[in-house]
Amino acid sequence: MELEVKILDIDIAHIRQTMTALGAKRVKNELQENYIHDFPDGRLLKNKGYARIRKVVDQDTGETKVFMTTKKLLSREVYKKMEEHETLIEDFSAGLGIFQALGLELLENVKKSRESYQYKDTLVEIDINEKHYVPFPYLEVESHSEEELEEVVKLLGYTMEDTSSLSIYEILEARGLKPNSPKGL
Repeated sequence: MELEVKILDIDIAHIRQTMTALGAKRVKNELQENYIHDFPDGRLLKNKGYARIRKVVDQDTGETKVFMTTKKLLSREVYKKMEEHETLIEDFSAGLGIFQALGLELLENVKKSRESYQYKDTLVEIDINEKHYVPFPYLEVESHSEEELEEVVKLLGYTMEDTSSLSIYEILEARGLKPNSPKGL
């Protein structure tokens, strides 16, 4: 199970400097295209889940990988707790074809850059979306340990009160920005 919090309105240079000073390793520097799917009746979103095909281009090597993923929200108290199943697939078009054959429909295509740092067993991810979609950078801190997640948030100079377990869509809505996305994500 994955635990996740978001930190908004970040100083990207500060995050990079802090991660470097802590000896964290940069493990990702990628461009992502996320293809979010659901059934026509919206049953995945209604149950706080979704299906995704993610195309990833490593900005350092140029290598492309494609992942097929399902996610389902388990709870959202202090942390966003997600059940996630993900696998690397060989062919992007085949992945989309499998989803289509299962009756899933494409809801949206979201593009962003993601720079990720590994500190112990926790990922610190700087996300920068297309400006028309999410006009500010934000941080995702993901861990399997509540203690380690809280430690990393503190090391970055934040408190747990500075974090959010809301989805990016809910955050945009709360800020008066109309997300161009399906409800429930």
